[in-house]
Amino acid sequence: MSRNDFDKVGEVLGEGFVCEWPQSNELIRGRAAFSRVNAQYPVSGRWSFEVQLMVAEDPSVVTDTVVRDDAVTARVVSFFTVYDGTIAHVREYWPDEYPAPTARTHLVEPLDGRSSTT
Repeated sequence: MSRNDFDKVGEVLGEGFVCEWPQSNELIRGRAAFSRVNAQYPVSGRWSFEVQLMVAEDPSVVTDTVVRDDAVTARVVSFFTVYDGTIAHVREYWPDEYPAPTARTHLVEPLDGRSSTT
């Protein structure tokens, strides 16, 4: 993924690969469809991926990843099922960032040191 070579990504996907995006009610079935969805996604520049956290217990892997291009920064939480060294299933959640409610600013602090309104 970090090379933006989405056809190559298909090589690590299992024969009956399925990806679910519950928030948009989409199911992507098969290596070719997954590669094409990623290759055709509107982008400004190249995608970069920074894994914040990874937890694995065979056959499951969960990642929390920051995804960026030249215009967008997004966060994705992905749940993978891996069999025989290939990814059989992925369920991904792409949450939208939102400002913290002002009613609790006296109880919290920003995760990254930024003001809670940025």
